[in-house]
Amino acid sequence: MGNRLKEFKAGIQPALREIKFSLSRLKKSPLSIVGFSIISFFIAIAILAPVLAPPGDPTQGGEPFKMPTDGITQIPKPPSEKHPFGTTRSQYDLYYGCIWGTISAFRVGIWVTFSALAIGLAIGILAGYYGGIIDELMMRFTDIILAFPGLILAMAMVAVLYPMGISRVDAVLLALVLVGWPGYTRVIRGEVLRVKTEDYVEAAKAVGCSDFRVVFKHVVPNSIYPILIMASLDIGSIVLTVAALSFLGLGPPEWYADWGQIISFSRDYINGHATNRFLYWYTFIIPGLFIFTFVLGWNLLGDAFRDILDPTLRRK
Repeated sequence: MGNRLKEFKAGIQPALREIKFSLSRLKKSPLSIVGFSIISFFIAIAILAPVLAPPGDPTQGGEPFKMPTDGITQIPKPPSEKHPFGTTRSQYDLYYGCIWGTISAFRVGIWVTFSALAIGLAIGILAGYYGGIIDELMMRFTDIILAFPGLILAMAMVAVLYPMGISRVDAVLLALVLVGWPGYTRVIRGEVLRVKTEDYVEAAKAVGCSDFRVVFKHVVPNSIYPILIMASLDIGSIVLTVAALSFLGLGPPEWYADWGQIISFSRDYINGHATNRFLYWYTFIIPGLFIFTFVLGWNLLGDAFRDILDPTLRRK
């Protein structure tokens, strides 16, 4: 038993040294700490959303992501004790929308990014490792997708998917996945082309390792870090894209708690009133700050992942 324990401790020492080294790299980067702090703050909001902004009574039509209303007038009301962030058009509660919109942002950003990453990873590995006709067919199809502007293609896909019976939220998520995977495919393919010519890959093939073992034991671990960094940065940009689609009327339903949807409500009030141009500042400044801070946090976190994962920077 004692020998096994010693062997276990000896086996995990390299991993522990890498963890300590990564933490030391993070401590040397104040911006990385800021990024972690921002994302941790939003995670706390998402977890505590049912406490911070309790949903309405289900028997009265209340749902977790359904923003409550307080009247039918179209003129927004300023922040008050009842509505800490004020109300927007149709008297939707801004506070409730911003709090539950945090969950929507995580759901959209993480689900879309990692779904697109999985598709891009699979196609990029197949194209880069096997080459030949497989590479040509897959990459030409990828080029076709990349030839279209991403936002316009996503708008077209949402317009096609929604009439097919798919909910507007799911249509937006699926459209962004279908638009987002080609970028990951090109990056991972390039990395696989580079790594598969390395001596350790050739040695693994020479001793009879299967393609599966070569790919997942040697190729993927040494080529995946660029798209992980890319993915962490894309989470913020995905949230911005969804906000743009919502602003254009192609996002979730009107009542759905979504930051882009909330800003869409403020389009008629951005100029305020003739006597006070900032009369309705809360209708776009508050949700805009949520979007800005969320995206900033992921961008800073992406820089932190680069410092941790990029082997060309780790030992500098």
